[in-house]
Amino acid sequence: MNRREIVKSLSIVPFTGGLLYQDELLGNSPSKPLNPDGDIYRSLGVEPVINCRGTFTIIGGSIERPEVLKAQEAASGQFVQYDELAEGIGKKLAALTETEWGIVTSGCAGAMKHITAACVTGGNPEKLIRIPDLTGFDKTEVIIPSYSRNAYDHALRNIGVTIITVDTPEEMEKAINPRTAMIYIMTPRASETGQPFSLEVIAEIAKPHNIPILVDAAAEDLTIPPVHLKRGGTVVAYSGGKAICGPQCAGLVLGDKNLLMSTWQASSPHHGPGRDNKVGKEEMLGMLAAVEAWITRDHDNEWKIWLSRLDHIAKKVTKIKGVEIVVKQPSGLNNRAPVLVINWDPKELNITGYQVAEDCARKTPRLAIGDNDEDHKASVNITPSQMQDGQEKIVADRLHKLLSEKRPSLSSELKPADVAISGSWEVDMHFFTSISKQSFYIEQEGNWVQGSHHGEYATRDLIGMVEGNEVKFRSHFGIPGDNITYLYSGKVTGDTMEGTVHLGEYLTAKFTAKRSVFKKNRKPIQIPGGPPLAT
Repeated sequence: MNRREIVKSLSIVPFTGGLLYQDELLGNSPSKPLNPDGDIYRSLGVEPVINCRGTFTIIGGSIERPEVLKAQEAASGQFVQYDELAEGIGKKLAALTETEWGIVTSGCAGAMKHITAACVTGGNPEKLIRIPDLTGFDKTEVIIPSYSRNAYDHALRNIGVTIITVDTPEEMEKAINPRTAMIYIMTPRASETGQPFSLEVIAEIAKPHNIPILVDAAAEDLTIPPVHLKRGGTVVAYSGGKAICGPQCAGLVLGDKNLLMSTWQASSPHHGPGRDNKVGKEEMLGMLAAVEAWITRDHDNEWKIWLSRLDHIAKKVTKIKGVEIVVKQPSGLNNRAPVLVINWDPKELNITGYQVAEDCARKTPRLAIGDNDEDHKASVNITPSQMQDGQEKIVADRLHKLLSEKRPSLSSELKPADVAISGSWEVDMHFFTSISKQSFYIEQEGNWVQGSHHGEYATRDLIGMVEGNEVKFRSHFGIPGDNITYLYSGKVTGDTMEGTVHLGEYLTAKFTAKRSVFKKNRKPIQIPGGPPLAT
């Protein structure tokens, strides 16, 4: 990592880490009533975002279709027995999707959790109510190819299973044993047809052992019948709040009826480990309506609308000298939408892609856009699938104005460091309800810092910079499928430093640190001339 990359990595404040509360700006206060007939978010002092990124849960997923809203409103006015409702929906989904059965869950992650419970218990409620204590269970392991480890496999681990990670078909063959409850894969990654560890290869290994395969296709377009079932999957799970544009808190699972009946048994409204993942009658019928709408939607026309939005933005920004565009077309089913990439030389426009994305995220009108800076080229990218009619004009005007502004030349010069921070530091991490004892070991060379961050569970590299008495550090903690990036920003006073820690989706913490003082113990050390004669 070069110094420019270090500066960038230490400057990034994740979109989720810098919540924008604008009570004073918008003239709102907590005492004002909610305004569902007007601008409901601004009535809370929260500024809405124009979504140019796609179906990210942190900014609301997707916009529910009119058919979905209508079905949910109709469902809300009456009572119904949920098992009977699930039976009716299961039959309807099976007919619509040309599958054996279907259920609606509380999101794709909820589906993953409930399917794992079904595979572990085999539909036996005595086992179900003992989860996550799997003592005495026959099935306690889930096999996952390493390419499918991800942050969402927490949903599987919530059941108490042991995760077995494998890298090759041969390793999977060896890992399968009587305790194997299920195989889980996430698409597309290396599971695609023709790859050495594809779903077809996995299905060929699993079928003789009668091991079910859960395919996580959360962000994919729905295919009729689902392509992953034809390729050998047992059940396939989708997010309701992504491409299908159903309820954000709903998921869809299709496939083997017996397994899905056990999955429904393991989910709310039934008690047991799935009770905390409740899906209501409104979401259930809203999801069904979304599937019905998916089958009748004019997807070709939607694509044309998306391209027209990108074309409007492209024509506006390419009026700026030095700005170039590329429209990237997706090749698979995952996050399927065209993407407009806007490129420029940061030395010519005196702004980076990161700075453009940050400005758009923090100032009104707020835009959620992607960014990239590499190979002496800056860029931002626009995904149109969740933009609403007319918003392309706002996006085009905002980007044109930002990229056209006259500004000073970019400088990589840093203010000289006024403090020396080399050495060991005892660190208190102040989380919302606890304090964690950690430590830094720092080596400083002018403005630049490197060293190590000793957390509660691991030691990781620390990089950083010093300007004046201000410090910025970065460290990274990872486990299979998941990670946390720590971005420290603080000030040094003598032998102490304090500041904030941006934790991305996990919000923020505070830290305080004191330079370690070692007691001087200067006793001579005697080295024996041979083995001891006594102990």
